[in-house]
Amino acid sequence: MKEEAIIPHLFRMEYRKIVSVLSRRFGFEQIEIAEDIASDTFMTATQSWGINGLPENPVAWLYSVAKNKAINHLQRNTVFENKIAPELKRSSFTSPDPEIDLSPENINDSQLQMMFAICHPSISSEAQIGLSLRILCGFGIEEIADAFLTNKETINKRLFRAKEKLREQKIDIELPPASQMDLRLEAVLGTIYLLFNEGYYSLSQNKTIRKELCFEAMRLCKMLVENENTNKPSANALLSLMCFHSSRFEARFNKKGETVLYDEQDTGLWNPELISQGGYYLKRSANGDLVSKYHLEAGIAYWSTQKPDTKEKWENVLQLYNRLLQIQYSPIAALNRTYALSKANSREEAIAEAEKLNLVENPFYFGLLGELWLDIDKKKSIENYKKALSLAKTETGRQAIQAKLDKITEKKFAP
Repeated sequence: MKEEAIIPHLFRMEYRKIVSVLSRRFGFEQIEIAEDIASDTFMTATQSWGINGLPENPVAWLYSVAKNKAINHLQRNTVFENKIAPELKRSSFTSPDPEIDLSPENINDSQLQMMFAICHPSISSEAQIGLSLRILCGFGIEEIADAFLTNKETINKRLFRAKEKLREQKIDIELPPASQMDLRLEAVLGTIYLLFNEGYYSLSQNKTIRKELCFEAMRLCKMLVENENTNKPSANALLSLMCFHSSRFEARFNKKGETVLYDEQDTGLWNPELISQGGYYLKRSANGDLVSKYHLEAGIAYWSTQKPDTKEKWENVLQLYNRLLQIQYSPIAALNRTYALSKANSREEAIAEAEKLNLVENPFYFGLLGELWLDIDKKKSIENYKKALSLAKTETGRQAIQAKLDKITEKKFAP
């Protein structure tokens, strides 16, 4: 890796580890100090490495500098409390032993515990995702703003309010007791699921950011399944789901950045390694009696990676959608079900079911109707695609729909 790229890369990989360890050591009420020390460590690296060149082991160098800065902070705080203001109570992060443990084991434990603190139900899901991106994934404020299609000021305010709320609630950075694990894990999985969806279905034009969101969500979920306390069937099911979806990531967009419909995807671009991993975690998720929405969505995603298209495949997908809608109804899942219905039964039946949904503000609703009507009534197909075009929220979305319309009209008027 080129020298000018090493610090941004290390920031993404190591900032989150340093912040998690220091936050666990200091306490959540001092998380800004942990972030400042981590940021200052990278500032020192930029200055030092620019003059002296890269050290032999850049990561070890960063950990050493971060440790020294953290110890200096703790020692200064001890001096202040013991000599300057003895009447003050010692804070939760002060101790006679200022040791900072940046071992791989403690880094992993700290990140896992931070995950549960950040995903506490006392703050909104948007705030949980934002804090996860910043603290657990090392995303910059600008990158988070891009992912949420908003500005840096909004993100800074959101993160500030979330931290204040967690401090007010006196949230500890630790794993919940066994009696609360399933409930708290459900909140963590929900945040990871939303984080993945921010990348997979994002309207952001930055493909790199979208992809990184997906893989960061997978990394966080993998931490859960690798820990004996959090290795639950639902966590494995969610990881399986994300592997299957990510396997088709490259095929979902053309060179212009336009979305490619499932039927038109180049299956040669599907990632067989991720499909295999998805199958592995899906098998692991089969332990226990509980069937979560992640199990059902993983099953749907599994069949979506199977070739070729057969009636049996789509009948299985349809049955999985039926069960999913029974345990957690969602208009989008219902819309996706109609596509499976068209494949398993008929387009006419799917159109009738889709029109009952009446999702008149959703461009994908009209896009699906446009596709379903295509071989039945081209005029109705065009009408629905035009409605989808008028509702499209991005330029690439409009271009993709327009290209579809152009293709239909060319065929319609061809001699």
